[in-house]
Amino acid sequence: MSEGIHTSHPTIVKRLKRAQGHLAAVLSMFEAHRPCVDLAQQLHAVESAISSAKRELIHDHIEHCLTDTAEPGGRRDSLAELKQLAKYL
Repeated sequence: MSEGIHTSHPTIVKRLKRAQGHLAAVLSMFEAHRPCVDLAQQLHAVESAISSAKRELIHDHIEHCLTDTAEPGGRRDSLAELKQLAKYL
């Protein structure tokens, strides 16, 4: 299992910072007593942005980090890690 910064991390951080800004805007919408339909739509957009970032992180990890199958016990370790990641999909 490989730890540390991956090439996808800066892109994911940018996405999450945009989602953070969007969430701040949604909070302002609540304070401004905007209609519930507008609020739900914007919350859905924030949720989608976070889900997309999570999905990219997991896919990148599967593609680049679960490569230790050649090592003794590696296949078992990779399979266990993949099962652990799957619960977050």
